[in-house]
Amino acid sequence: MNGESKEQGDGLKPGERADRPVRADAKRNLDGLLQAAMAVFATSGVDAPVREIAEKAGVGIGTVYRHFPERSDLVVAVFRREIDACADAAPVLAAEHPPGEALARWMQRFVDFIAAKRGLAAALHSGNPAFDPLPAYFLQRLQPAIRSLLAAAAAAGEVRTDIAAEDLLNAAASLSMHAYAQGPEHARRMVSLLVDGLRYGAVPR
Repeated sequence: MNGESKEQGDGLKPGERADRPVRADAKRNLDGLLQAAMAVFATSGVDAPVREIAEKAGVGIGTVYRHFPERSDLVVAVFRREIDACADAAPVLAAEHPPGEALARWMQRFVDFIAAKRGLAAALHSGNPAFDPLPAYFLQRLQPAIRSLLAAAAAAGEVRTDIAAEDLLNAAASLSMHAYAQGPEHARRMVSLLVDGLRYGAVPR
C-alpha cells in the first residue's frame, strides 16, 4: 500500500487474514486495527499512510500488511465491519426497548453507518472490482435487520403497516447522505422526522 515498508510488527503468523479463524488476542488486534483505520479514514481520507493507521492501532505496520496486502482489502474490511455493527444492533435494541423506540433508535444508528460510508465514498466509487460485492452484502445484512424492527413496531400498532422495509431503508439512506452535508445533527433530525411520519395512520393495539 503506497509503497510503504512492510517491516514485521507483532507475532501473528504471516499470511493470516481477516477472513480466517484467529486467536482471541489476534482478533482483538484485528478489531482494534479496523477501528483505527475507520478513525483515520474519517479524518485523513482513505489514502492516509498505512503507518498512521498502524500507530493509531498500536501495532506494527507489518501487521497491517499481513492482514490486508492491498488497501482495497482494508477498505472492504472496514466497510463490512460497519455494516455488521449496524445490523447486529437491531436485535440488541429490540431486546432493550419497545418496538417503536427500537426502530427509531436503530434508524439513528443507521445515520452513523451512513456517515462511515460517506468517509469511504471515494474508494467505494473508484471502480475497483474488489468493492463490487459490497452492495449485495449491505442488503443481505441490513434489510433483515430493519425488516424485523419494522414488523415488530407495526404489529405493536406503533407505525403504519403499509411500509416496505426496503423502501424505508432506501429512504433513510438517501435522506442521510444528503442531509449529512449539513452536519450529523441535521441528518439525525431529518431521519427523526422520517420516523415520525411512519406513525401517521398507525392503529394502536
